[in-house]
Amino acid sequence: MVNFYQAKKNTTNTQKHQTVTIDKLDHQGAGIAYYNNKPMFVEGALPQEKVLVQPIEDKSKYSRAKIINIQQASTQRVDPFCPHYQVCGGCNMQHLDHDDQITHKTTSLYHLMAKFAQPNLVMDETIRSKSIGYRRRARISMLFDSKRQQLQFGFRQKSSKQIANVTNCPVLEPVLNELLPEIKSMIEAFDNPRALGHVEVVFDGQRKALLLRHTATLTEQEQQGLLTFAQQYEVTIYLLGNSGELNCLSGTPLQCIETGNKIDFLPTDFIQVNQAVNQAMVAQAISWLEVTKNDRILDLFCGLGNFSLTLAQQAKSVVGVEGIQAMVERARANAQINHLDNLEFYQADLEQDFTQTSWAKKAFDKVLLDPARAGASGIIDKMSDLGAKTVVYVSCNPATLARDSHSLQKQGYQLKKLGMIDMFPHTSHLESMALFEKVAKADKKNLKNKKPTKLKLF
Repeated sequence: MVNFYQAKKNTTNTQKHQTVTIDKLDHQGAGIAYYNNKPMFVEGALPQEKVLVQPIEDKSKYSRAKIINIQQASTQRVDPFCPHYQVCGGCNMQHLDHDDQITHKTTSLYHLMAKFAQPNLVMDETIRSKSIGYRRRARISMLFDSKRQQLQFGFRQKSSKQIANVTNCPVLEPVLNELLPEIKSMIEAFDNPRALGHVEVVFDGQRKALLLRHTATLTEQEQQGLLTFAQQYEVTIYLLGNSGELNCLSGTPLQCIETGNKIDFLPTDFIQVNQAVNQAMVAQAISWLEVTKNDRILDLFCGLGNFSLTLAQQAKSVVGVEGIQAMVERARANAQINHLDNLEFYQADLEQDFTQTSWAKKAFDKVLLDPARAGASGIIDKMSDLGAKTVVYVSCNPATLARDSHSLQKQGYQLKKLGMIDMFPHTSHLESMALFEKVAKADKKNLKNKKPTKLKLF
């Protein structure tokens, strides 16, 4: 039998420019057009815009393209305020008015969660803050360019591992932003800049701190340069070498004041980057839970006690559970600093069976959980077993919130309140808060069979 050569179907992009009209935005803030009967994702495009694009990726079910020029701009389009916006990967929505960003995120959350809502649920007003100068911490990437003998200092470029040189970040707290060019100048004087990994800057509301990640021992001259910098700019300096041990070279340890509580933390610890939004978020969670002096409350994924400390001020008792032992120890220390003796912290892997642990054997009245982006798949199916009549779920990923909400619904919980949290203005990142309440057994069958509800935007 003769075998004839048959060319494979070309799946690469055509590279030809196309004019498309953007229909809507996806959950990541990219424009969606429809071309060749499939969605085309276009970063930086807005709804109703007519744009000339160049395809850069062509898959069987979708394609991606980059903008060549905007032929008809949206009335919602604004000029980005950051000079690095076109290359820096930190923000991706500065071309959209901030109020319209909030509308887009709220609408996205609305569509994902409508099927879990009670009839005629009205979404709560968005928790928001100033849209610039809001970040109280940031990680700056560094790489020494041997060819040019230059230090690259800034943030990752859009869709790239390359570094966009940035010494002015308008969304960073002004006291930190002012330090960026000074930090770069100091580090450029190091003998071996190739041995530097990254820099983290943090502001606790009173003190500035700098963490330097290094892969080789610093010379005496380099350490002296850091000490001089610390004294000149009143900055606490931390060093993190290959051993993984964090050392405070100079200055006062960090402590933030959140909703009336003192919280000691290290620059390697997780804290919410937007202090104003975080404080409003904690206050809203306490309000939604309607905490009383008779309540026993469980705080899952509790971290340093961001919610736990405030809950303990109003509840009978609070149990906080966290996966990282070091965080648990610092959370316990924070309870002591704030003179709270009705608060206990435990370490547990919440992906594993926890039902036989000492803290889970006694029922809880209410549960608050604030998981990472992966959600709470390991524990969400056990909410009903914990005895809680009320659950507040704080989410940084609407997709996993929707997934976990389905589990809560099957256990007899119904969505009673929902709100968007604008933790990261000018990015597509979407935080939210949802309140679930256990419905009566008589209503459970109706809940399973009810038709999807239309939420009302405030």
